[in-house]
Amino acid sequence: MLTEKGLQGASMSDIAQDAGVSDGLLYRYFDSKRALTDAVLREFYEGLLARLENEVFGHKRVEDRLRTLIELHLQTFVEDADICRLFISEVRTASNYRGSEVQALNRRYTKVLLRIIEAAGKEGRIRQGLDPTLFRDLLFGGIEHLAWRHVNGGRRLNIASDAKEISNILLDGVKTKASAR
Repeated sequence: MLTEKGLQGASMSDIAQDAGVSDGLLYRYFDSKRALTDAVLREFYEGLLARLENEVFGHKRVEDRLRTLIELHLQTFVEDADICRLFISEVRTASNYRGSEVQALNRRYTKVLLRIIEAAGKEGRIRQGLDPTLFRDLLFGGIEHLAWRHVNGGRRLNIASDAKEISNILLDGVKTKASAR
């Protein structure tokens, strides 16, 4: 029901029915749709963040870290399409998103990329003066654009090849001359 009606269109009763529980049980734990949504997204992000830490930083090279981050991000759109659709179309655009716990979790998630870029800069693997937040916005904005078509039933994602191509496009544009050899 929630995926059909959207967060604003679905009632707590609709959500309880989808979950196979009574309205009373749902209200016992969550006093609003916002509280329920925040709890779902908190669990989603915490699992994703733990996975990123283990898999991304298990690699030494910036190329492998970036490709792994992109693969995991694309894989999330495939595995959790409904949550991604909800987040992009309703949660992030809501007036109460700015300053929320969910926004803080999203920032923690995107800081993984900023850490990759910072480390690569210190190692001399990318050019000096690169704006890491612009790089972040280009990467996640591009992935979101690509993945949005998948989430809405259009283009299927080819996780491995799409991740490799995105990574190559971005890194070939920011590599230092010494690391390009």
